[in-house]
Amino acid sequence: MKIKDAKVYVTCPDRNFVTLKVFTDEGVYGIGDATLNGRELSVVTYLEEYVIPLIIGKDPFQSEDIWQYLYRGEYWRGGAVTMTAIAAVDMALWDIKGKALNVPLYNLLGGKSRFGVMVYGHANGKDMEEAIDEVGKYVDMGYLAVRAQCGIPGLPSTYGVAKEKLFYEPAQKGLPQENIWSSEKYLNFIPILFQKLRDTYGEDVHLLHDVHHRLTPTEAARLGKNLEPYHLFWIEDVVTAEPQEGFRIIREHTTTPLAVGEVFHDIWDTQVLITQQLIDYLRMTVLRGGGLTQMRKVAALAELFHVRTGCHGATDLSPVTMASALHFDISINNFGIQEFMRHTEKTYEVFPHSYSFKDGYMYPGDAPGHGVDFNEDLAKKYPYERAYLPINRKLDGTMWNW
Repeated sequence: MKIKDAKVYVTCPDRNFVTLKVFTDEGVYGIGDATLNGRELSVVTYLEEYVIPLIIGKDPFQSEDIWQYLYRGEYWRGGAVTMTAIAAVDMALWDIKGKALNVPLYNLLGGKSRFGVMVYGHANGKDMEEAIDEVGKYVDMGYLAVRAQCGIPGLPSTYGVAKEKLFYEPAQKGLPQENIWSSEKYLNFIPILFQKLRDTYGEDVHLLHDVHHRLTPTEAARLGKNLEPYHLFWIEDVVTAEPQEGFRIIREHTTTPLAVGEVFHDIWDTQVLITQQLIDYLRMTVLRGGGLTQMRKVAALAELFHVRTGCHGATDLSPVTMASALHFDISINNFGIQEFMRHTEKTYEVFPHSYSFKDGYMYPGDAPGHGVDFNEDLAKKYPYERAYLPINRKLDGTMWNW
């Protein structure tokens, strides 16, 4: 079996997706996700002009060698565009192998380590009352874990709060939306929110919260310490992770579990955090992290140091990445939890899939490969629409992390 062709498709069924389809000379094809939110067309060019010509004629079963060829063979290694493109190829190759052997992908990754994949949903509200009500809606839908975000009194807008609750999408058409930030207002308010959530829903539901890189290490340590009475499942992205040693300051001052990594590109981004046990959960995603070939190695490293996985699973990842993540999640021993933001019906029509949700768990299904297909004809009805992620400024106008 040889790769004979590959094509890239861009579609916007309520948000933009980039999809790679790899064709073989035996009629088997594989599908990969190449979506880079807010910079989609950069990956399209990289795939079409630089990557696809390199894989034509190769044996799709040699996924390890092809991964190394695309990574080590490129002098300018890493980065969001490169690793997203490599991940798309890698997902498609694993999909081909599963289809050719007529087995679900998880059986190629070692089989099932659990019966299902626990997921968490996103609840958000413009104020505390609405946020509390939204958490209740997810509990009523059967979720065992819920991420709670809330508008901050005195701030006109903030990340994670949207009018559309079930299909929240941060990327917006037109120029980037500007959010306003105050660490002090935030730090004074968030512990009150989680106290009210525990008072309302008791101790059984897992509660999570995303800071989205907006604190300093000392501020993050204060937040973690103040949230300890409410035993969150984790607090996510409390600081930017470029200076990974900053997590040591946080770790020394709180026992609230720490999660980070949705913007990580390769195993080197995780090295200090994992080997020095500065985090509890790694949020690195199959798409941003270079595909299943690398993610399996990252998970093996993490397992040695008591770090569990918590793959990013927002709407900026297509159902192809969600399915690939579910096969990965169900196969590894040190799985923690999977983020699950539901796509719209338009998206699901373009990407018919075999995975499902029930009683707080997701199931990858038993279709060969990763179990997601791509409706090319329907995708053509939804042309690309440029959209940007928000930016963040402090009260005095200073640009800040987002």
